[in-house]
Amino acid sequence: MATNPVFNRIEREAQQGYAGFRDRAPQQQPTAAPSWGQPGTMSDQQLQDLYNQPAATPVQAGRVTLDDVVMKTLGLFSLVLVFAVVGWQLAPTPMGGAVMLGGIALTLVLGLVIAFKKTISVPLIVTYAVVEGVFVGAISNYYSLIFNDPNVVTDPFKGIVAQAVIATLSVFAGMLLAYKTGLIKVTAKFRRIVTMAVIGYAIFAVINLVYALVTQTAFGIGGTGALGIGISLFAIGLASMSLAVDFDSIDRAIATGAPQKYSWLLAHGLIVTLVWLYLEILRLLGRLRSQ
Repeated sequence: MATNPVFNRIEREAQQGYAGFRDRAPQQQPTAAPSWGQPGTMSDQQLQDLYNQPAATPVQAGRVTLDDVVMKTLGLFSLVLVFAVVGWQLAPTPMGGAVMLGGIALTLVLGLVIAFKKTISVPLIVTYAVVEGVFVGAISNYYSLIFNDPNVVTDPFKGIVAQAVIATLSVFAGMLLAYKTGLIKVTAKFRRIVTMAVIGYAIFAVINLVYALVTQTAFGIGGTGALGIGISLFAIGLASMSLAVDFDSIDRAIATGAPQKYSWLLAHGLIVTLVWLYLEILRLLGRLRSQ
């Protein structure tokens, strides 16, 4: 079972048989073999030519490939970045608060619909990327205004958002390298542990959001103290381990011959985890700068 509900769905369908890829043709009664030379039969040369034809590629067979997933991921990631600029511009306006709270609610609802919808809806996945981009841009602007110091004007790499982006990409690259080299092995036990931890943290995150809104505190439980920093470090580690599970789930989907349309779902799931990692790193940097 994958930590991300999107990948969990794909693995479940891989075990049951992907919709549309089962042989549903009616069974036909065998007929007598035709005699060679009769109309409609193949010659020896035709049979040899048919035998010599190369096997159909995954693309020709309508199966998902790594290239599909990479291109879809880059496309959705570009949408997130473009609309993050929109969210960044809206954050300082009176709409800023509504954008952030609305973004949390919409991404939660859309994410659940995408994960559990029986059919894959590309418009919904694209809409999610747009909403997520606006939300990420707005909350990034908030962190930039609150936690940046004057030196950010002369050195943009000292800005909290730039540091969070660099850290996120570095963790992503590191986890991909560790997974591909076998340094991190995703076993059934590993998946179960990460899954249970993610479920527990998701419940905690909802409780913490309510607590933060009620108490009007920036980070909720733990604040900027040692407990809060520990929570952020745990969340970053958990998001990082989830990336490894996501990589393995993509490999499994390709190996089991998932339909090509599933590349959208795989790309969406990877973006969800990547944005989660970025937000957790942003929170940790905010806590550290509040010391």
